[in-house]
Amino acid sequence: MFSHGADSAHDAGGVGVSSAGATVPARFVWPYGGKRVFVSGSFTRWSEHLQMSPVEGCPTVFQAICSLSPGMHQYKFFVDGEWRHDERQPTISGEYGIVNTVYLTREINSVLSPSTPGTRMDVDNENFQRTVTLSDGNIQDGTPRVSEAAIQISRCRVSEFLSLHTGYDLLPDSGKVIALDINLPVKQSFHILHEQGIPVAPLWDSFRGQFVGLLSPLDFILILKELETHGSNLTEEQLETHTISAWKEAKRQTYGRHDGQWRPHQPLVHATPYESLRDIALKILQNGISTVPVIYSSSSDGSFPQLLHLASLSGILKCICRYFKNSTGNLPILNQPVCTIPLGSWVPKIGDPNSRPLAMLRPHASLSSALNMLVQAGVSSIPIVDENDSLLDTYSRSDITALAKDKVYTHVRLEEMTIHQALQLGQDANTPFGFFNGQRCQMCLRSDPLLKVMERLSNPGVRRVFIVEAGSKRVEGIISLSDIFKFLLSL
Repeated sequence: MFSHGADSAHDAGGVGVSSAGATVPARFVWPYGGKRVFVSGSFTRWSEHLQMSPVEGCPTVFQAICSLSPGMHQYKFFVDGEWRHDERQPTISGEYGIVNTVYLTREINSVLSPSTPGTRMDVDNENFQRTVTLSDGNIQDGTPRVSEAAIQISRCRVSEFLSLHTGYDLLPDSGKVIALDINLPVKQSFHILHEQGIPVAPLWDSFRGQFVGLLSPLDFILILKELETHGSNLTEEQLETHTISAWKEAKRQTYGRHDGQWRPHQPLVHATPYESLRDIALKILQNGISTVPVIYSSSSDGSFPQLLHLASLSGILKCICRYFKNSTGNLPILNQPVCTIPLGSWVPKIGDPNSRPLAMLRPHASLSSALNMLVQAGVSSIPIVDENDSLLDTYSRSDITALAKDKVYTHVRLEEMTIHQALQLGQDANTPFGFFNGQRCQMCLRSDPLLKVMERLSNPGVRRVFIVEAGSKRVEGIISLSDIFKFLLSL
């Protein structure tokens, strides 16, 4: 096995190694790069090295397709003169050190469960693809899971696309970007957000000549919670004259203590139009924010900044969908059912001690409980369900600005107002509760392809897609924008 013999190996673009009996075409994948990569194993009696070929468009992923007899096989990779095994796949220790193992079968019902760990390996049988697994010697049943090769190829091509395109690609042909002066009263600023139908606005400090922050629904949520708190330092009367600047400082004093020390003023997280879409997406994810202002300045010191756009993950995702939609073959995972991809949060299976239940609320729960859940869970929206967990509506952070209408926030108590009542404030009086209109509830089925979920999430204002059961609309899972990008960027 450990003789070099690689120069005399076969090119394994499609190699047959079993000369007799029924065989199963199987794909081996090495997704960790290298210059020359080979695979060897028990199916070659460890005496022959089969050369692996780089995948087109993704030079760090190597593959080889071999015809193997059904049963247990051991294998190992020979990468740039060094024997390696894939730590992400099952291994055993034996005569040749640590080696990977795979079990192949011709039975059609031998497939991999989405939640079952084990060996993942594509098996091509004419036009039928499936995945097989061995766990404790038993074949597992379930929905076929997308292959590691398809994931690596797709990630590579998405990363390349995002690295080659910049913030300029996000700029619309026409439109407006609304910014608020930090000296505006808080009350007036939230009226503006509600009337303009925007969830977030950059803050401008005219004295410093800079954009200094963002005003978001989270600010309004925290203000309302302050008003509800006994002995609050912020009264309803003060809200009429309390400026954004004063609120931001009070917020820092109240929520900005860390390890007993005050956190210093944080500079505004922003991007330039020259930054790659990949870098902009990473800024959003790493800072846990929903929006990044795209700011341009012709001066080296950043003076006289121009606000060009508010970049978001949904806008970047729209660029990805537009580019790959008509060439889904270049992104193998786009046509895969979302239930076969390790993505999102799902309703835990009965008896699974490691899963956490999805955060959901009933329509008659208090608005206070919804706001607490939004803040504590750090999510953008919460599914509102009936007693059977069937989706009725969703309450999002941006819905809170509806309380600015007619100064509703001045004469309601969060504990007494239900989510149903709060949602009616932002809907037409003739719209029945639970009526799915506009962008409110974006739903998909677990069998829908990833592309459909991505297109739903690329709509402005949509942060989460609810995976529901056909017919009953029972919530089975949730996929968010951040889930998509963390998966695509392998974070």
